[in-house]
Amino acid sequence: MIDQFINFVIRPPRAEYNPDQYLWESDFTLAGRKYQRQDLELRNQRGHTLQCSHYLPSPLPEDTPLPCVIYCHGNSGCRADGNEAAVVLLPSNITVFTLDFSGSGLSDGAYVSLGWHEKDDLKVVVSYLRSNKQISCIGLWGRSMGAVTSLLYGAEDPSIAGMVLDSSFSNLFDLMMELVDVYKIRLPKFTVKVAVQFMRRVIQKKAKFDIMDLNCIQVAPKTFIPALFGHANDDKFIQPHHSDLIFQSYAGDKNIIKFDGDHNSSRPQFYYDSVSIFFYNILNPPQVSSASSNKPEKYYDLGDLKVRAGMDEGLLYEIIAGLQTVDADAASSSSGPPGISTTKSVTELLSDVAQVAGVIDPMVNQANTLDGDDASEMQDKLIGQSEECCSYTSSNRESWGRCSSLGSNDEPPSDCTLAYSNHEMTLEVLATPFRNMQCKQTELAKEEKMKKMTKKASTDSKKPKRDKFEKLEALSQRLRSCILKRVNHRRHRSS
Repeated sequence: MIDQFINFVIRPPRAEYNPDQYLWESDFTLAGRKYQRQDLELRNQRGHTLQCSHYLPSPLPEDTPLPCVIYCHGNSGCRADGNEAAVVLLPSNITVFTLDFSGSGLSDGAYVSLGWHEKDDLKVVVSYLRSNKQISCIGLWGRSMGAVTSLLYGAEDPSIAGMVLDSSFSNLFDLMMELVDVYKIRLPKFTVKVAVQFMRRVIQKKAKFDIMDLNCIQVAPKTFIPALFGHANDDKFIQPHHSDLIFQSYAGDKNIIKFDGDHNSSRPQFYYDSVSIFFYNILNPPQVSSASSNKPEKYYDLGDLKVRAGMDEGLLYEIIAGLQTVDADAASSSSGPPGISTTKSVTELLSDVAQVAGVIDPMVNQANTLDGDDASEMQDKLIGQSEECCSYTSSNRESWGRCSSLGSNDEPPSDCTLAYSNHEMTLEVLATPFRNMQCKQTELAKEEKMKKMTKKASTDSKKPKRDKFEKLEALSQRLRSCILKRVNHRRHRSS
């Protein structure tokens, strides 16, 4: 039994895996951007070769150094555990470095030390990244043994920008005494303490470290690096009070998050969001613009509007932007549409579109009476614009992106809201304004007819008015055709 307990500490089950199968591909796409995985080998002070991987944008900006987060796995883990960190941090322009600690995964070494020798492996990685001019500041993200490793190393290197410490133990000796109760080993406390002392000598002889030195409570008061602690409420292996003890004695800026689950369960989405925000504020990654990041539609609020996954939501943003342009052109006209505020949600803006559509019909009739030939040409042009703008484009979101890679089944992340809309679109937003405007349309038509009889517009004023009518009618036709085409596509869509 003592031998099993010794192996439980210094020789847990070793992760054996194929890097091409369990790691991200050498070139992959995430959230519409391209990234690459660079595999490399580093050698620690004991002569062990460490297998490492570095996830970077492709291509890597030459004149803009990027921050990096080193992911430190648990005692039975490997660098494949860092896949989740890559999904969380790469979209924020934060590179991710993963490694197999000595004695773990595909790296050399016969034993693990639960953080004691692993902190020296971490020092080698930090030195390598410091020598890379394309890397700016460095953060640490550790889980279980990796959290202890990060904390022990952070006490020696205050230049680390920030740390995320998930399920760290406060003292290895206390943890071993607790595990005796967890696994219901029926021995007197005195006998257990004698057995632990015997194990201490055996471990010191085999793995070259003293289990009594693994005490995070001693280093926490001397560490001033900003830290985010995390722990599962139902963790039976390393109980939550370990993180509470470290958190209370920690000297730097700190915060702690508790969530449902056990020691090895998948972390909830809000925890990953908190980690992403923490590293974004601490590391201050540069804003590397992409082809799609400059589009103004990124800043519109969809509100309560539900859009099907097959619908091109970019067209709605384009229509809204066009309405704002027309509104600016027609601000001085009393017959123009009501003003559209940039702070309105899409739901409110579509309501304004409905009001504009109610005003368009009588105004277009007036334009047709002014010039029949020009009106027919205008209508043909509008139909052509409508067909061109409402062409169907399917979504190119990757199915293996952030929505499915983090192991959270409770709620979909914010950037995947459109994919979880169950292929439905709410159209009630357009119904009420149309009904309210039915009676107004007749009154507006009469007013326009009276204006026509009493006052003739000059030839020069007809052309700009027709241009204004053309813009408004085009936007109305595009929105109608867009909605109708999506409904027909849902009915006739092939399997």
